[in-house]
Amino acid sequence: MPAEALHVQHPSIAKLERRTDMSVSTLRSHTEAMGEELEIVARFPDGAVKIANSSDLATDAA
Repeated sequence: MPAEALHVQHPSIAKLERRTDMSVSTLRSHTEAMGEELEIVARFPDGAVKIANSSDLATDAA
């Protein structure tokens, strides 16, 4: 159950499910708490590009 994996009450999960907008970091942390991995892909006419983890971008900039 997602609520148990995130250590929150079911109403908190219901509230998340109704949100129309969420930060990528929030979505990633919730996904990882359920034991899964978040992957974001931008699709263009010439192909697809996997969007790098934002923490990877911070490391690359240093």
